[in-house]
Amino acid sequence: MVLADQGALVDARLGELLGRCRPTVDAPEAIWAAQFDLGLAWVNFPEGLGGLDVDRRYQRVVDETLMEHGVASNLYRNLMGVGMAAPTLLAFGSPAHHSLLRPAFTCEQIWCQLFSEPGAGSDVAGLATRAVRDGDEWVINGQKVWTTLAHIADWGLLLARTDPEVPKHDGLTFFIVDMHTAGVDVRPLRQLTGEAEYNEVFLTDVRIPDANRIGDVGAGWRVALATLANERVTIGGTSRRERGMGPIGRAVDLWQDGAVRSAAERDHLMRCWVAAEVLRLTAIRAEEARERGTPGPEGSILKLATGLTEQRIYDLCVSLLGADGMLISDYDLVQPTSVSTSLSDPDADLVKAFLTIQCATIGGGTTDIMRNLIGERVLGLPGDVRVDRAVPWSQLPR
Repeated sequence: MVLADQGALVDARLGELLGRCRPTVDAPEAIWAAQFDLGLAWVNFPEGLGGLDVDRRYQRVVDETLMEHGVASNLYRNLMGVGMAAPTLLAFGSPAHHSLLRPAFTCEQIWCQLFSEPGAGSDVAGLATRAVRDGDEWVINGQKVWTTLAHIADWGLLLARTDPEVPKHDGLTFFIVDMHTAGVDVRPLRQLTGEAEYNEVFLTDVRIPDANRIGDVGAGWRVALATLANERVTIGGTSRRERGMGPIGRAVDLWQDGAVRSAAERDHLMRCWVAAEVLRLTAIRAEEARERGTPGPEGSILKLATGLTEQRIYDLCVSLLGADGMLISDYDLVQPTSVSTSLSDPDADLVKAFLTIQCATIGGGTTDIMRNLIGERVLGLPGDVRVDRAVPWSQLPR
């Protein structure tokens, strides 16, 4: 199908969706269901799986049109399901796994990611959670940490070790786990804000059917890399806003509140504005490169720059608040039902947003790890010395 015909198809489906749904009246879940059924969830996906099998560039048309008509985004409600699980299930899953795409997009089933462990954060491949085969099932034992929204999740993307006698990257297998299975214990982790968006998850003799394995046994690292790449793109893609929107817009609003400001604060604001605009334009360029099928290094760069830039902006906001920036109200332990509500809500408490954004240079790959990736894989610099490539995981010091 030529691009013109693809564009006409997308426009027709958008017209049908907006004619069928009323964003100011209908529940978001009903609109997302209709969006999926019309192939507008992920337009590059096959027909029947939330897509139209058309060029990825038309997803931007869909997203911008729906935003203009007031349709709520499902990304913060189900970041792992929409941004990470869906492309992984499509690329590596079976037709049975593909049936999970619709409830993920409609947020009927929330997803989480079970990768990081207390002893395997930046070095995820060093994880210790074991999966032992028992007939047509796998028995899982281990602990995961920093698991976003695990307390409301229905499904988890799980990376576990199935062979400890081979090098660490080769002995991993990728699964999806029903979070309601016996032996899954989710415990909240209280953050600086008082909220508990993150959790630690204990897996004790959890039985997973082999049908829930994604990819081949021992090929989990390949699947995990694809999932992590989607995570970076999703996180970095949140920078693709209208000019002056998002955190920098909140900083400008504070600046214009009538208080007397210093030249140093003005300089700080201008530097933040320039950084935010460069980030926004880079996000647009990255999206266009992906639409042409030639993704570049922008995904990793965006992940790195988004966290650093937004930390600078919220630091400025707290500074502009003066003494009020040292106060936080409502410190009750609350478990949110969406990702980083203090960042996605334009009316949320700025001090909470400042505290929340501190995790941005850790989650999804720490700043140092992202710099290593960019240095080695983008700039071609010599890599760190690695002495564990050929050593069986069981022989590594821990």
